[in-house]
Amino acid sequence: MDSQLYDVIHRRRDVRAEFTGAPVPDEVLHRILSAAHAAPSVGLSQPWDFILVRDAAVRDAFHEHVQRERAAFAAALDTAAAARFARIKIDGVRESTLSIVVTYDPDRGGPAVLGRHAIADAGLYSVCLAIQNLWLAATAERLGVGWVSFYREPFLRDLLAIPATIRPVAWLCVGPVTHVETVPDLERHGWRRRRPLEAAVHHDRW
Repeated sequence: MDSQLYDVIHRRRDVRAEFTGAPVPDEVLHRILSAAHAAPSVGLSQPWDFILVRDAAVRDAFHEHVQRERAAFAAALDTAAAARFARIKIDGVRESTLSIVVTYDPDRGGPAVLGRHAIADAGLYSVCLAIQNLWLAATAERLGVGWVSFYREPFLRDLLAIPATIRPVAWLCVGPVTHVETVPDLERHGWRRRRPLEAAVHHDRW
């Protein structure tokens, strides 16, 4: 048993406020991107691409969009939920010096992708596996990763000149951190509690 692997899995956190602003060394970035690119994919289609975003103006524009989406979400909450949400930081776009946008190309591999004929989203699942590989590799390198999901896909596509047929799946903030919290932010701030494993396991039928 490789206990280090289990340690990395359980240490992984969605990082927001802990970025130091230091750069990611090129050799470390290459290792984590190589880990992402080694992910399994349906029909060996490898439908992902990685856009490395360092430009401060681009990151500022994205951050402003994220704040607008945050405000829209907050406006839909009741008073108690809004108060809890106000304490939660949702991104580290400005605090980290590197963002990685991971995309999905549904046309990668041609019209007949082996294994995707019955499950159209299998390619999208493959991209998520690449993201998880990247995240675990970054955690092993003592880097933080934060997945920003408060954005509209058309805005991000326009901002980064992503072709119309390509879907942006994740904006990931990546960089050195001061520390990693032992308890996820949403639990620490009382938004939601972790579901126990026993509640998720079924035998033979639902």
